[in-house]
Amino acid sequence: MIKYLVKGLLFFLFITLISVNATCQEKAGSTTAITFETEKKVEKKKRRKRVKLPNIDLSHWSVTTPELNHKGSALSVQPPEILNYAKDKRLLPYMYNDSTSGALVFYSFPSAATTANTKYTRSELREQMVPGDNKTNWTFAQGAKMKGKLAMGEVSKDADGKYHRVIIMQIHGVLTDEQRDLIGQKDNNAPPILKIYWQNGKIRVKTKVLKNLNATGTDLLHEDAWDDDDGFNFEEEVGFGRFTLEVQISDGEMVIILNNTEYKVYDSIHMRKWGIFENYFKAGNYFQSRDEGAFARVKFYELEVSH
Repeated sequence: MIKYLVKGLLFFLFITLISVNATCQEKAGSTTAITFETEKKVEKKKRRKRVKLPNIDLSHWSVTTPELNHKGSALSVQPPEILNYAKDKRLLPYMYNDSTSGALVFYSFPSAATTANTKYTRSELREQMVPGDNKTNWTFAQGAKMKGKLAMGEVSKDADGKYHRVIIMQIHGVLTDEQRDLIGQKDNNAPPILKIYWQNGKIRVKTKVLKNLNATGTDLLHEDAWDDDDGFNFEEEVGFGRFTLEVQISDGEMVIILNNTEYKVYDSIHMRKWGIFENYFKAGNYFQSRDEGAFARVKFYELEVSH
């Protein structure tokens, strides 16, 4: 009798042990599954945190690219279409997000897609105070400000081993329709009063000066009334690092600021007489080379304009 009781007890203990072991394994498996799902969620969250986007409102900008449109000239995309640049196949090669650094990248190279009055190509924004309209612009008397945080991403070198130049910001003059007709010009183009270059790791500024300081009225409207100045180089070398550029415009004055530390002020008679023109801002990658295989990528992290 005792023999059977012992056997029964041993059998009961055996069954209990198997049951407990199975339960533990089930719990362990469940815990492993929960841990795995948690790790997946954490990893997804980390990936989301790593995605950065540029702080740029494009609703008041159009863009010109190195691609030809159906008419055989440089492609231009206006708002609101430009707001969809991240999915627009026409723009993807030339204007796209670098989600790792949070930059809007402008890529340009020599192509057949040049614009009027230039041999160079660009992937460049053009300010539009009224979205989709190039006729509404501003004067120095009205005032304006543009500020950007940017960096040179990549740029090729010439045969002498020097980096190719890139214009990264501009102020371009424009004739009103009335001014255009007064001087008998076929278009509304006027000279650029400001060109800011990235040149061999430094920032160089070029502006316009009057050939004849006594010129007045419609004489000021002709492009050949103006000449290039000698240019100005900021001391700081920005290289391929991030930097800030600010352009401040007021009546008769233009101020360029690099990294909030270096200033260049233009307040001569040339600036005062420039007040006859209307203007608009430009920013991006206006590539200054026709060398075969040349290219540049400019990164903009922030860009804002106010009036």
